[in-house]
Amino acid sequence: MTTLSLVHRVSTRDKAVAFTFDDGPHPLYTRQLLDIFRKANGKATFFMIGQEIDAFEDIAAEVHQAGHEIANHTYSHPDLTKLTLEEARAEIQQADERIRQITGQPVLSFRPPYFGVNEDILSLAAEFGYTSIGTVNGEAKDWEQPGVEFILDHTRPTIENGSIFMFHDGYGERAQTIEAVKVLLEELAAEGYRFLTVSELLELADQA
Repeated sequence: MTTLSLVHRVSTRDKAVAFTFDDGPHPLYTRQLLDIFRKANGKATFFMIGQEIDAFEDIAAEVHQAGHEIANHTYSHPDLTKLTLEEARAEIQQADERIRQITGQPVLSFRPPYFGVNEDILSLAAEFGYTSIGTVNGEAKDWEQPGVEFILDHTRPTIENGSIFMFHDGYGERAQTIEAVKVLLEELAAEGYRFLTVSELLELADQA
């Protein structure tokens, strides 16, 4: 059942986490991530912007072919709470259609730009059948390029079974993010964690 709130963590006994990446696809950074996750034998979820899919459709297709999940991050990355409901619906719908064209599958997850949500936006996402996804490591602020160590120091304390991490692979210089993710994957793999898509992680939720 979809509850009307952002899901930041999945309650599970399984040693599994989800890495998510916003604002792509990007020809350099998204491909680097595909390489890193292939070596780690893991999967990730890419919350893509429709306009970026338009620009780099081949990269989006590579992400899908590699077995990762593509999820909805709107068409042009506005704060949906500042739009009319019709405008917000169009933003989500347009991105949904672009992703389906790439994957041939229903889109399952949604992350609102800037975490701009209210009851209306969460209800709208639920109408599309989406689970709205948050994150546990928002304080890492990787989008501000605060330094690899800062990103690591503000992500490590949030690690536990079912954690959903947010990073960025599009819109700007993302080398720090790539480096931090590489370190985290090595550390977590050594601790026995599996790297799943958001949808796979949600399926592990403990049945209370």
